[in-house]
Amino acid sequence: MTPDLNQLKTMSKKQIYAMALNFRNEGYLYDKEDMALNDVFNGSIDRFSEIAYQLRNSPKVLDIGSGHGIFLSLLSSLGHDCYGIDFFSDNVQHNIAFRNCNIEIEPLPFPDATFDAVTCCQVLEHFSHSHLPAVKEMMRVLKPGGILEIDVPNAVCFRNRSRILRGKHITFEYAEHYLHARPVLYKGYSFYPLRHNREFTRKELLFLLRTAGFDPVDVRFLKSRRHRTGFTALLDLASSIKNLIPSWRKSLIAFSIKPNQSQ
Repeated sequence: MTPDLNQLKTMSKKQIYAMALNFRNEGYLYDKEDMALNDVFNGSIDRFSEIAYQLRNSPKVLDIGSGHGIFLSLLSSLGHDCYGIDFFSDNVQHNIAFRNCNIEIEPLPFPDATFDAVTCCQVLEHFSHSHLPAVKEMMRVLKPGGILEIDVPNAVCFRNRSRILRGKHITFEYAEHYLHARPVLYKGYSFYPLRHNREFTRKELLFLLRTAGFDPVDVRFLKSRRHRTGFTALLDLASSIKNLIPSWRKSLIAFSIKPNQSQ
C-alpha cells in the first residue's frame, strides 16, 4: 500500500524503513534479480530512510545524480512528486520525470523556486571542477524555506585513516582510475566522473554550503548501517564500534535550508 503525503508526515524513520523493505520485496524499486542493485539497496536503505524521513513534509523533490534510481523510486512510492537528473544514466522507474544534465557546467533545466527539496546523494565527490556553481544552482531551484540534502564520503573516516597508516591511498586504484584514466569530454571540458576526485571533511562541506548562501546548515557524521538478516547481522558489530566515534563514520550528511527572501 502506497501512503499519501498526509500519512507520510506522521511516519517515523523506522516505519519508512519497513515500508522500503516491503516496496523492495514487491519489486517496486528495482529488479530484485539484479544482485548488484540488491547490494546497493542493502547498503543504502538506512540512509535513504533517514533522508525520506527528513523530507516527509516536502512534496516536490529533485534528485541530482539519480544513477540507479532506487532512491527516487522510493520517494515516488512514498507519494512524492519526483524529478531526476544525471550526466549519464536514465535508469529511473515509475515514469519519474528525468532529464540529462551535467550540473558541473550546465544550469538545471527548471525555473527558479520549483522544488520543496533537492537531494544529492554521493555525487559531489565525483566532480572534476568546483562544487560551488552546482550548489548555487540547487539553491536557485529550491523554494524559499526548501531543504537541500547532500551526503558525501567522509575523508577522515576510520577506513581512510587505517589505509594511510598501512601505507595505502584513500582513493581508487591508481593505475586504472588515475594513471591510465581517459576523461569524458563534454562541451570543451574534461571530466572524470567514475572516480572520487575529492572527499570531504565536515568543515569543508559546512563551508561549501554556507558559501552558497544556505542558512541554517546542519552537517552530521552519518552512521553506517547495512541491512542484514540472520547470522550476517553479527557483522554489524564492527560498524557499531566505528559508529561510536562520530568522525570515524564513513559518510557525512547535510541538511540545509534556503533562506526566505525576507531574511
